[in-house]
This record gives sequence, structure tokens and C-alpha cells, in this order.
Amino acid sequence: MHSISVKNLAKTFNGTHAVNHINFTVAQGQIVALLGSNGAGKTTTMMMLLGISLPSAGHAHILGHDMATHRFDALPLMNFSSPYVDLPPALTASQNLSVYGDLYGVAHLKQRIAELAEALQFTEFLHKKFGSLSAGQKTRVSLAKALLNKPKVLLLDEPTASLDPDSADWVRSYLLHYQKETGASILMASHNMQEVERMADHVLMMHKGDIIHHGTVNELLTKFDRNNLEEVFLDIVREKIL
Repeated sequence: MHSISVKNLAKTFNGTHAVNHINFTVAQGQIVALLGSNGAGKTTTMMMLLGISLPSAGHAHILGHDMATHRFDALPLMNFSSPYVDLPPALTASQNLSVYGDLYGVAHLKQRIAELAEALQFTEFLHKKFGSLSAGQKTRVSLAKALLNKPKVLLLDEPTASLDPDSADWVRSYLLHYQKETGASILMASHNMQEVERMADHVLMMHKGDIIHHGTVNELLTKFDRNNLEEVFLDIVREKIL
């Protein structure tokens, strides 16, 4: 079963294809990485998967629901996190999580918040205003928000941005544990190639709205005869620029 199914998906802005009729799937329990330089179309693709932006053509289905027409059937079963989307700054971390937990109808909400605060190591600033937190602390709280409802589909945009190496490694371990424990499907956009190598079952390479290469990490390393994914990424980007 495919948790995410994208068919002929396109988004046009003023005659320019931000996303150009792409196709891909994410199977249940699979982690797929969406890679590309700035402007490749990753964020626009994510916005259509969330139902925030309507496609110009094609369809994006989450758990069998068309996100352009029936997103409210899928939204309770999914979630999203990005360090570039702030939570209300005047509310404390706890208050923010309480608001979102209520929106998702999370049972035993206080207990769930306490569990996530301990797991993601932010209990000590749970009652501080979100706006006063460091970038790394905000990333942890935003990730907790994304896990409140124990989503079956998790969309992540740069999940460890602004975290120090030790904290980032810990968060990756936690996400892998969560995925293994729940069987959730994860689609993540990342510029951290080591993160992708560690976490992703499959990789999609985007450039100017198109998916130009895809495969497992090992398949891409073999195809490009490179030692790591960063070298593959640089080869693809520089080839397209030149």
C-alpha cells in the first residue's frame, strides 16, 4: 500500500513550472528523501502534499485521499515539521503543544506532551515562551508538534536544521525508532547528505521542478561512481548548471 502517491503533479506560477508533472510513491513504512538545490521544487511539492497549495495539474494522494479535494480526511493522520515555520512566539512551548494537541484531538494530551518533551530533551524549557527559545530548541518543539498525533505520514523539511551534531544525531535516532515502532511513512527534504544516507530507503533528486534521478543511496552511488551522496548531489547540480 502506498501512503503517498503523486501522479503527474504540476504547479505553475506565471507560466513557470515550479513542479513539472512529477510522479513518485512512498510505501507504508518507507522513508523517502526529496533532494534538490534551492528552487528545485521541494517546498512547492510539500505544500501540495499538505493541501495548502492546489496543483495546476495531477494529483497528490495521502493514505488514499486526494489532498486537493479531501485533505480533511487525511490531515488527522499526518503531520508536518519545518524549522522555517514558527509557532506562535508569545505562547510557551507547552501552550503551543496544547493548542495543536487539542486541534488534533490527542487523548491524554498532558501525558503525551510530557513524553515528547522528555524524549526530545526540552522539559527544562517547556514553560518558556517559544519566541525566546534558540533555533535548536525551536526545532525540537516543532518536531514534537509534528509527532503529537502519532502520524501515519510525516512530512519533514530539514528535520535537524539548527541542531548541534550530537542533538541532530539523537533526533535522527528518535525518528528512526518512531518509524520502526509505528510503521509510519516519512517524506523528508534535507540538505544534509549524511542524514539522508543514514535514514532514507529511497532518494528523489529534483531540479527545476523535475525528478531527474531516483533510487536507493547505493544505486545512486553506483550509477555516478561516487563515494558518498554529497558527491552525487554536487555532480548533478553542477552538471545542470553548466
